[in-house]
Amino acid sequence: MSGYELAQLNVAVLKDSLESPLLADFVANLDPINALAEDTPGFLWRLETEEGDATALRPLGDDMIVNMSVWEDIESLHGYVYRSAHAAIMARRKEWFHRMAEAYSVLWWVPAGYRPSIDEALERLDALRRHGPHAQAFTFRKPFPAPGAGAMDGASAFPDACQAE
Repeated sequence: MSGYELAQLNVAVLKDSLESPLLADFVANLDPINALAEDTPGFLWRLETEEGDATALRPLGDDMIVNMSVWEDIESLHGYVYRSAHAAIMARRKEWFHRMAEAYSVLWWVPAGYRPSIDEALERLDALRRHGPHAQAFTFRKPFPAPGAGAMDGASAFPDACQAE
């Protein structure tokens, strides 16, 4: 164990309000997809309010939602995102969210047991947008090892990562 865990943030610009018919399927899938994450090996924590999700948190404005979680390692998160029922929901994101021209997802390492704040996560996303992938803010396509771990080779990148990265 490296003493570090993987944090992730993603943001999305809503096409309509969460109460709208357009977003009904997205909202209906929140609880099952969150439960799937929690049952996935490697899952450690996710940002949520008393309602059980993070959709009420709008640090970037009324039309943007955030999702943040912490995982044991990059492989666990990647498996959940791209190789579970989450992938089918993610494939529908164009129905519910506007396309973003800049990065909307960021990964970074945190000390084991640490839970990042939204402000910290948004700073990491901003750093990724300004500087591209680097050790403090990276993507599945260009991952970086946990501090103190050996270097990752090109084979460590995840080729089925989102095209927006």
